[in-house]
Parts: sequence; C-alpha cells; structure tokens
Amino acid sequence: MFDTHVHTRFSSDCKMEIEDAIKSAENKNISMIITEHMDLKFPEEGLFCFDVQDYFEKYSKYRKDNVLLGIELGMKEDCIEESRELVKSNPFDYIIGSVHLIDNLDIYYNKYYEGKSKQEAYEKYLRTLHRAVQAFDFIDSIGHIDYIARYAKYDDKEIYYKDYAQIIDEILKVLVEKDKCLELSTRRLKDEKAIQNIITIYKRFRELGGENVTIGSDAHVPTDIGNNFNVAREIVQLCGLKAVYFRERKKEYEKL
Repeated sequence: MFDTHVHTRFSSDCKMEIEDAIKSAENKNISMIITEHMDLKFPEEGLFCFDVQDYFEKYSKYRKDNVLLGIELGMKEDCIEESRELVKSNPFDYIIGSVHLIDNLDIYYNKYYEGKSKQEAYEKYLRTLHRAVQAFDFIDSIGHIDYIARYAKYDDKEIYYKDYAQIIDEILKVLVEKDKCLELSTRRLKDEKAIQNIITIYKRFRELGGENVTIGSDAHVPTDIGNNFNVAREIVQLCGLKAVYFRERKKEYEKL
C-alpha cells in the first residue's frame, strides 16, 4: 500500500533524508510517493520552493516500484499558469494540490485568525479551496481538506460538515466533475471526534458520485510514514470508496 504524501529535505519544513524515509517505509511494508512542498510566490522568499531539476537528479536513483516521485503544489491563485507549466515540464508521478495560504497569509500561524470568528476563517478557507480546485484542473488529488482543523486558533478546531455543508458540497462536486481524488490525510486519525467528522465528509463525497481517494500521512519524520493507515482503510471501506495511487500520472488501485 502506498503512503502518497511524504516530505523529505527538499521541503522547507522538513529535515528527513530520503534514505531514512525509505528504511522506515520498508520496515512497515509500505510503499511511498515523495511529495515535496512547492508553493510558488510564497510570501517569504526562499521558503517552500525547491529546485526541481536538482530534485530529479538526486532522487531518480531511488525511484522504483515502491518509491515514486511527486509534488505537493500550493494552489495559489496568482500562479496558476506557472504551476501548470511546472507540472507539464517535469516527469512527476503524482500531483497533490493543497491550500496553505489565504490572502498571502500562512494558515499555520496566528495572524490569519486574528479578528476572525471561526465561521469566517473556515468559510474563507473553504471558498479559497473551491476556487482553487476549479482553476487547478491539472492536479491529481486535493490535499488534506481538513488542513485548517490542524492549526486553527479556536477552542474547537473541528470542521463540522453541517456548519459548512453548502461550500463543502461545492468543492466535492468539482472533484467529481473533474474526476479528481480526495486525499484522506491520516494526520488526525487518532482523534475520535476528527474521525467522525471526516467520515461525514467522505460519505458525502461518495453520495455526490466520488469514487477514489488517496491516502497520505503528510509525514515529515520517519516514524510518521504510514501512520494510522489501519484507521484510514476502515474509513475508505465504510464510505464505499476506493483507494488509489498514481504512477506516471496514471491511477492505480490499492488492495485494502
């Protein structure tokens, strides 16, 4: 089974060496796709961008049946065409499209949440995500739809489907229409409340015609590779979905 979301030292927020990632994955009998962060026009110069040619030159020797090379592309509205060209010009196996920035503010930090109610902050995130999935039609899977619930600065960080049903439905419908995958991020799958809310969203994806999910840990350290995959398998089966991964941008089905 593939962990389709793994970072190494080419990502600004990661120091993991690819050799350590490979060793951890092999010990867990897991395959993986390296998906380094690329947020073009990131507001802090030099962060979350990497030299793609150097990436392939250094990592091509590791590429094999159980180690593939992808990218996590920040879906920023002022660099759609640059992102499209980047994808077109390089031999990635897999493209994750994610939203990390809103109004050029990194939602990892407090500043984005200042002066906003939870409803305002979450709706703005989801509406940004909706526009992004419409415009970035060259990705394979949308990354961690519940990303904001990791870092929001509210007492209850959870993203409840009932509170944002209309906009979440709009996002899911675009994915169905464009035949894109919805990533199931395993980062929060130790939290029972998170699991129940995630199940609600992924069941809704299936109801709207969605079929395929990718499963990714978003690992930045070796021990996190394949984290909570047993729970992810149960969620996929419960929601009537199919887990897939991508090789040379082509969809392949997992055996759960």
